[in-house]
Amino acid sequence: MFVRSVMIPLRKTISVTESKTAKEVLSLLEKHNIDGVPVITDGRYAGIVTRYKIYEAQFASGMSAEDFLEYMKAGDMAHWLLDTVTEDAVFEQTLLLVKDRPLIAVTGQKGELLGIITRSDILEQFQSAFGMKAKGVRISFTSVETEGRIARLSEITRQFHENIISLATFDESDKLVRRIVMKVEKKQSMDKFLKKLEQSGFRILSIHED
Repeated sequence: MFVRSVMIPLRKTISVTESKTAKEVLSLLEKHNIDGVPVITDGRYAGIVTRYKIYEAQFASGMSAEDFLEYMKAGDMAHWLLDTVTEDAVFEQTLLLVKDRPLIAVTGQKGELLGIITRSDILEQFQSAFGMKAKGVRISFTSVETEGRIARLSEITRQFHENIISLATFDESDKLVRRIVMKVEKKQSMDKFLKKLEQSGFRILSIHED
């Protein structure tokens, strides 16, 4: 999946120009109940202003709160100018960037702002990827890292007509072993399905119904 599939386009993005005062930015954040906005200068992306960065800048400025809110500009408080993604970027790249900010800017080849991805958008996509919004049985198991293991898993799943809601694999400390977490719909044949997995060399670690 690519960023363009998840991003909020520019026409729906709340943004500010570099000349907006801290007071105006805070008012906008309060009005829309958001934590940050991108800053635009002559159509180009110029960084992000957040509530936290505004308060941090006011504390460091030595100015009174009244003077700071009145005279400090959005362009002077903007951060993360270089931390952007393109529409063609792989969506997973956004996870590392969003850890310390409420949104990520999506920019074009000339630095123009094309839209944003918010932290809540990213979390929602990962919830969907792990099937957290669908009821089912989550099975965690390990398998020796050999060619054809996923194909064998698919074969067993098809044999028991299991509907896979989500499937994710993780590296273990032992490079020869891989942990797999699969969520499937709950069926009467679940016990037989689990037994077949173990007979095929998959070691069941945990089973959780949610």
